[in-house]
This record gives sequence, structure tokens and C-alpha cells, in this order.
Amino acid sequence: MLTKKQLDLLQFIHKRVQRDGVPPSFDEMKEALDLRSKSGIHRLITALEERGFIRRLAHRARAIEVVKLPEAITQGSKPTFTPKVIQGTKPQADPPRGAMPVSALHAIELPVMGRIAAGVPIEAISQRSHSVAVPGQMISGQGDHYALEVKGDSMIDAGINNGDVVVIRETNVADNGDIVVALVEDQEATLKRYLRNGNTIALEAANPAYETRIYTEDKVKVQGRLVGLIRTY
Repeated sequence: MLTKKQLDLLQFIHKRVQRDGVPPSFDEMKEALDLRSKSGIHRLITALEERGFIRRLAHRARAIEVVKLPEAITQGSKPTFTPKVIQGTKPQADPPRGAMPVSALHAIELPVMGRIAAGVPIEAISQRSHSVAVPGQMISGQGDHYALEVKGDSMIDAGINNGDVVVIRETNVADNGDIVVALVEDQEATLKRYLRNGNTIALEAANPAYETRIYTEDKVKVQGRLVGLIRTY
């Protein structure tokens, strides 16, 4: 049986993974549970891991996988998610433009449009290099999608590592806190957390070694929002 704090943390991690495709940072967990220090989060995570609800991936910074959920979450009066049942005889929706279905895997093949900097912005990306098959659940059905290979470690505290492949939904708008592909001054592209304050936009790293960069709104164009992540071991 889980304590209330353990249950609250598990539910918060699950919701963030469902929404962003990556787990929250320790700072975000601490703030969400109103704890004074990260040591309390470490104790809660250790307890959840010992009880088999989560798994921490070795040699990966803050990489957490939700293994199972208690009935208090899955069968509560307000469940955190609704399972999607795929019937074998039900016609599948058409894939997004530029994507090819891989029916045997229930996956979608997306173009990998090169590398995106999770660090100092690099030259804007526009060339397709190869394709990658991604789970159909990552595709929202709203707009086109593409994939990018991550270069750099500035988003490591958001669970995004150098060499990961991120799945991006094309959009030119974002909410505060979204992880986006941002085009800076029409020349450089970067993967950062988006924060707007009036007429300025902050592109925030998830690594204390990198400073937050602030631009006027005319210098930044949102090219897409993170919806999933693929990691190869």
C-alpha cells in the first residue's frame, strides 16, 4: 500500500509522461508535492521503485519508467487516462502527411529531419536524413509529425539525452512550459522549454550548466512541440 505522498508522486510522474513523453525533473516533482528539498523526492522514488511501481534506468540522468499503476489511479472516480483499445477489424485512420504506416508493428514511419541542438542553437534543420518507426500512440492525429536526433545535453534533466530521437508535432504555437523546436532569428534551431513573458520569449534549458536565453518575440518561431521520445540502448 502506498502513502499519500508516494501515490501523489506516482500520479504526477505518470501524467507528465503521458503529456510530454518524458518524466518531470526533480525540481518539478519537489514543487508539485510542496516539499522543501530533493532528498524527500529521492526517498519517495526509492520507495516506489522498491514496490515495483517505477524503474530507474541505469546510467541515465533522471530516466524513470512507470511500470504499473495502483487501482487508486486506474480505477478511481477520475482516472488519469482512458485506455485505447485497437480492434483488429477496425479500419485504421490515415497516417499524417509524409508518414507511412507499418501495420505489423502498429507503428508509423516518420522522416528524421536531421539533428536538433539540445544545447547552443545549431544551423536550422530542413533536410530529411532517414526514417524511423514510432508507436502510433505518439501520433496525436492533429497536424504533421516528424522526428529529430538530439545533439547535446542541455535537456538532460527533462529526460532527453544526447542521441535520443524526439517526435515532434508541427505547430507554430506553444503554451508556457512546453518543450518545443524553436527557430531563432530564422537561422538556428534548438530544443528548449518555451516560456513567454509579455513580448519576450525565454528558451530554457533543463541543465544548470546552460543559461536561459531570452529573445524578443520577433526573433523566435515555434516549429513544433515535443510529443514523444525514442531511445536506443
